[in-house]
Amino acid sequence: MVRKEKRGKLFWLGILLAGMLCLLSACANGTGGQSGTVYYLYYINNDETKIISREYRSETTDEALLLEELLEELSVISERLEYETPLAKEFALVGHTLDNGLLTLDFDERYRELRGAREVLVRASIVRTVIQLKQIERVTFTVKGEPLVDQAGVAVGVMNEESFIENAGNEINAYEKVDLRLYFANETGDYLVEENRLNVVYNSNISLEKLVVEKLVEGPAAKDAYPTINPDTKVISVTVQDGICYVNLSGDFLNQPYNVTTDVTIYSITNSLVELSNVNKVQISVDGETNISYREKLSLNNLFERNLDMLESTGSR
Repeated sequence: MVRKEKRGKLFWLGILLAGMLCLLSACANGTGGQSGTVYYLYYINNDETKIISREYRSETTDEALLLEELLEELSVISERLEYETPLAKEFALVGHTLDNGLLTLDFDERYRELRGAREVLVRASIVRTVIQLKQIERVTFTVKGEPLVDQAGVAVGVMNEESFIENAGNEINAYEKVDLRLYFANETGDYLVEENRLNVVYNSNISLEKLVVEKLVEGPAAKDAYPTINPDTKVISVTVQDGICYVNLSGDFLNQPYNVTTDVTIYSITNSLVELSNVNKVQISVDGETNISYREKLSLNNLFERNLDMLESTGSR
């Protein structure tokens, strides 16, 4: 009887040791569901009011393959129907290219059928998922090779992690609409032309002043208008105090790839911002510095005011 009891204890002790060895082996080999790098996949909740995230681990180190993997995961429908997948079968991703940090995702014609909040949430889910990859800094959508436009016909443009800001509940903040009057270069690059954008949808967490500068960096949507700012320029900060708008841009601003005059670039920013009711003057800095000259011609120490003589319709007469 004593022997049986002893054998029983030894048996269960052996089972326990075997289990511990298996556990240690799994930890040593990085298995047990805990291996790989953690990423987050973003989906749309069933009420279509916010995006939700799900942790995802991958052992893929090649970013090109990892991008394919994440995009594939975004097309997998939840078995329990807990959320909606952004890459659903209602439209198709037909291709993508990555060039100098800019990922272009090209969709078929059915993407244009998306409307309102759902379309914004689809974009937010996809962008927030792929922007986690180190080689991807910006994302843009195209439909059959043409830039995606909103319901007003204005190009959506380039997006990044700041384009979709969440509140504490993972909900994309309410979007508002605003009419903007922006100034870009004419064909010869020596005067400004107006571009009126109606019903521009923007996130309420982004100030109108920053929105204006970001739209200028993205470039014009109209065919008769031309860009004035290096598209690699990053908008570091935009603040307003006592009627003066302080615009802080990255060093790329100093590199001008377009055939436009110095005044056209400066007053493209100034005239566009002064269209806002709370802005009277503009101070431009580069990486926080104003004690420099733009293209060695115009000191950024100056406070710039609206200059209507730069308009093609008046100044070129």
